[in-house]
Amino acid sequence: MHSTLIVARMAEASSNDVARLFADFDATDMPHRMGTRRRQLFSYRGLYFHLQDFDEDNGGELIEAAKTDPRFIGISEDLKPFIEAYDPKTWRSPADAMATRFYTWEASA
Repeated sequence: MHSTLIVARMAEASSNDVARLFADFDATDMPHRMGTRRRQLFSYRGLYFHLQDFDEDNGGELIEAAKTDPRFIGISEDLKPFIEAYDPKTWRSPADAMATRFYTWEASA
């Protein structure tokens, strides 16, 4: 499984609104189209963490292909009042907000 973690800023009072937007989005076929297996949202002291798991390391390619879908564009616009780039000076796309994994461990089968 491949994971990505997006870090941004979010007022904690917005968590219900953001969860609702993603619940509506995830009720469509978009997660399947993007290769998403699981999405988890976290907040901590004004920070927003969006953990997305994929079966394979092709999530980025599938997300790029989905970016032109009106539903993807719509949720991106709908999230703007609630989610702010961690560093607005350097943000151009979600890839600019992805954390870098520097350690991983998995239990053996």
